[in-house]
Amino acid sequence: MSINISTYKASKEAKTSKRSENFFSKDISLGNRFSDKDKMEFYKELSVLLSSGVDFRKALEILKDQQKKEKHKNLIAAITKEVVQGKALFEALRDSEKFSPYEYFSVKIGEETRKLDEVLLELNQYFDRKVKMRRQLLSVFTYPFFVLLLTFGVLYFMMKYVVPMFASVFKQFGKELPGLTKKIIYVSEHFSTISLLFMGIVFFMIGFHFYFKNQVFYRRIMSQLVVKIPFFGKLIKKIYITRFCQSLSLLLSAKTPLVTSLDLVQRMISFYPLETSLNVIKKEITKGTLFSKALAKHSIYDFKLISLVGVAEQVNKLDEMFERLAKQYDDEVQHQTKMIGVVMEPLIIVIIGLVVGTVLIAMYSPMFDLSKIIQPS
Repeated sequence: MSINISTYKASKEAKTSKRSENFFSKDISLGNRFSDKDKMEFYKELSVLLSSGVDFRKALEILKDQQKKEKHKNLIAAITKEVVQGKALFEALRDSEKFSPYEYFSVKIGEETRKLDEVLLELNQYFDRKVKMRRQLLSVFTYPFFVLLLTFGVLYFMMKYVVPMFASVFKQFGKELPGLTKKIIYVSEHFSTISLLFMGIVFFMIGFHFYFKNQVFYRRIMSQLVVKIPFFGKLIKKIYITRFCQSLSLLLSAKTPLVTSLDLVQRMISFYPLETSLNVIKKEITKGTLFSKALAKHSIYDFKLISLVGVAEQVNKLDEMFERLAKQYDDEVQHQTKMIGVVMEPLIIVIIGLVVGTVLIAMYSPMFDLSKIIQPS
């Protein structure tokens, strides 16, 4: 048994939640948020309990007692109450507004196909991969962030204290200074203004992003810019393709119709090129076009994905193929993420060296020509 796409519609809240979700969102609970790590544990333990023969009510009560945070206990208690009153588990998850459409529709599929424990385990693995990937990305970017912050601190000290000291000495000589030295002194004299202007631009860009992030034109432009960033663009694109394959693997393994699976994936993955391509792909598949040929019309899908999907279609094993593709892409993302760390550490050191070195050269170059500076007029 499988569900029909006509039997459900996304609520306004679900759409808003999906749009605002970010792949790099923090892995900690904020307010009443049920984090990805919490969901990973929730799905794993619920799957184990149900596969052991424990009924819904008892399983949820056990999970509630295991929670350390009161807000999580209240959430599971509310889900348990709705299940006891006769609602399906997916309805209880949906009504809690703490789970995405992808999750509760996956649970609905599991309930209708009587493979709920398997679907829950797949959801656990999905969030496990997501949490690991996010942690890896955070670990890679944490070091450069703190180093750049330290660099700004050193630069601030030099511009506010070291450069003015040299500038006062140079003024006593009353001779023409090199162009680089003049520029550094000018930056030092206006460093506070420049810093405030820079921070103002940063905050303006952040505010602009949050104000327009759900607008179609902005999402289209930003996605086009992001994928063109050297190295990082390909990595971000591959991260979303990995999620695409993982999601389809889960849904197709539960015997969900392909068009229904694509619709659910589209609701879950908020990446504009994928969303727009899936709109067209669903229509073409409905008209009888092969999935692989529909994918081939969009540049976001690489040749490997298209060719392997074509092979899987011929042997009717799309779910297994997407599982393999998900693992391959996940391995590639992990490798490229590690390479970012390897490359960025020496690159940051070079940047620091250039910044500090430029200031020192600008300040000391006039000292090497003292004979000309201090000679009588």
